[in-house]
Amino acid sequence: MKMSFRWYGKSDPVRLEYVRQIPGMHGIVSSLYDIKAGELWPLDRIHELKSTIEAHGLAFEVVESVPVHEDIKLGKPVRDGMISNYCRTLEHLAAAGIKVVCYNFMPVFDWTRTTLDRELPDGSTSLAFDVDVASNIDVARGINLPAWDNYYTPAELNRVLSEYASVGEEQLRENLAYFLERVIPVAASVGIKMGIHPDDPPRPIFGLPRIVKNRDDLRRILNMVDDPANGLTLCSGSLGADLRNDVIAMVREFGGEKRIHFAHLRNVKVDQRGNFQETAHFSPAGSLDMAGIVRAYYETGFDGYARPDHGRMIWGETGIPGYGLYDRALGAVYLNGLWEATAKALRHGTPPLTGNR
Repeated sequence: MKMSFRWYGKSDPVRLEYVRQIPGMHGIVSSLYDIKAGELWPLDRIHELKSTIEAHGLAFEVVESVPVHEDIKLGKPVRDGMISNYCRTLEHLAAAGIKVVCYNFMPVFDWTRTTLDRELPDGSTSLAFDVDVASNIDVARGINLPAWDNYYTPAELNRVLSEYASVGEEQLRENLAYFLERVIPVAASVGIKMGIHPDDPPRPIFGLPRIVKNRDDLRRILNMVDDPANGLTLCSGSLGADLRNDVIAMVREFGGEKRIHFAHLRNVKVDQRGNFQETAHFSPAGSLDMAGIVRAYYETGFDGYARPDHGRMIWGETGIPGYGLYDRALGAVYLNGLWEATAKALRHGTPPLTGNR
């Protein structure tokens, strides 16, 4: 398992020299965040980012994300030109040594939370999601939601939401298949593995279709183009926000087939209605058995990239919500510790301990 750390570029308050000091840290996950979805990524810009990261003794082998334009998701005629740019971008990324590209196919909104700084019992704060707040599409028209890759004016938001009124799950799946049928052969030819990220949260929001919510959705996507380059970014926190999802079983199934190319590892505290708050990575802090998840990765021979996903804000740190240094550093060390303990326990024939579920 190659431990990595997401970094938002030179404007990120987290400094690369600090990331390098985290024990067991392999590399940085980043992107060209100023380039709009659908546009070609220039090779010189990719090399510039790579040089900045490598100058701090860290690898740059994973991009998160190369965004998919809404017109591709909607299946508009202009999508072919944007898909062509996407394929050429993959060729540029491969030329710069990128091995994995994470992307998502969530309509309009990327990961969605209704609160960025809800306090936990220990006084730290983290991201949270309330079902009732996100159940009404009128709410989307009246607030700025966190983590949009593209920001809309109210008029633009109304327009794009209305365009999805006639797009159900099956149509969205067809549009994803169209995209994958053109992108995956290019990715395979240049040695890049594509990893689709689950819907976050894994449920419909604001009346929009969602097609990457559970085990069956993941299986359908892998079957759309049955090629090793067509794989998953398996996010424990996204999938785990639905208590019906068995994250350990999914790691064993898809990891055993070598179709997990990128592992996002985080914990969440979830109730029966689907409300959730992100917690420390430590298994007893949330609803997920992080030790069991790490063991499943180990036992399926996972040798890909992983990162501690969103963290809490602790010790007075300020910065990008979910993406501070301190708690993600704790998470990385905890996850590497679970990996080492699992390896040594299995080597000596002692069953590793699991967490709280």
